[in-house]
Amino acid sequence: MRSGIGMLFLVGLLVVGGSLTARAQVDVSISFKRSLYMVYEPIMCTVTITNMSGGTLDLDDTSREKWFGFQIETTDGRPLPPINSQYRNQPVQVESGQKLSRIINLTPLYPLSEFGTYRVRAAVFCKQFKRYFISPKVNINITEGRVLWKQIVGVPAGAGAGSTRAFTLLSHRLPKRTMLYLRVEDRDNGVIYCTTQLGRFLSFGDPDVEVDSSSQVHILQNTAPKAFLYSHFDVNGKLIKQQAYQAYDTRPYLVNKGNVISVIGGTPYELNVKPAEESLPKLGDRPVPMPTPQGQEKPEDDRPKNLLSE
Repeated sequence: MRSGIGMLFLVGLLVVGGSLTARAQVDVSISFKRSLYMVYEPIMCTVTITNMSGGTLDLDDTSREKWFGFQIETTDGRPLPPINSQYRNQPVQVESGQKLSRIINLTPLYPLSEFGTYRVRAAVFCKQFKRYFISPKVNINITEGRVLWKQIVGVPAGAGAGSTRAFTLLSHRLPKRTMLYLRVEDRDNGVIYCTTQLGRFLSFGDPDVEVDSSSQVHILQNTAPKAFLYSHFDVNGKLIKQQAYQAYDTRPYLVNKGNVISVIGGTPYELNVKPAEESLPKLGDRPVPMPTPQGQEKPEDDRPKNLLSE
């Protein structure tokens, strides 16, 4: 009887030891700069793969398994499949003791358009070991901002002429500060062109907003005491110009003369140069075209060919 118990105990040790050895061969981890995001804004996930197997890892898709992917689910356990399930990953090699890190935008890859909490994990399949290595779960929360201003404009001559664009300015309260966002969308065709973070916003005053004769939007926001940021975007959400201003003697404001928008007052300074009183907050990541709320591909979308594109 004791011999049987000892044998079972030995088998248990072998199973646990084998599991720990396999887990130690490849380490997969993910991280986000923050846990709270606004719907349709870029959600940048840093994935790190560490090879501790003692040999070179050849990571490549097989006929049945993709070597890299995300596992995303809602808090009630509902899995979220990728928008394009037929994606391909470029093969890579990771030398022994080396790390592979990539920053991946989840927004154009997964339909994260519903408000709520999502659990995110990364999974790496190694054909040498015939198994997946999975990162710990990290929670992110998707919410919507508070609408400060919105306007629908027509697209002038050129690409998309005759269609419309909806400009929306939103404020989004983060744990330590409030951020200002610009969303540009074609509501008739269900296309989100961008949800761009413009930077910090002092919520005790509304931003100045003007639309010119080319249906381009001009925004002047208060980013800090006596600090302002001017931004100019085209009808597709492409940034044309940004300029920082310091209100030493006069507060800057937008003026529309003959459909020509200009900033009056304030002292301009370079964004990467610290002003005399307070530095300007760092701008958010440049967005890429977003998926439609229904998850259907549009010609305007420019999604990565694979999930680990640099």
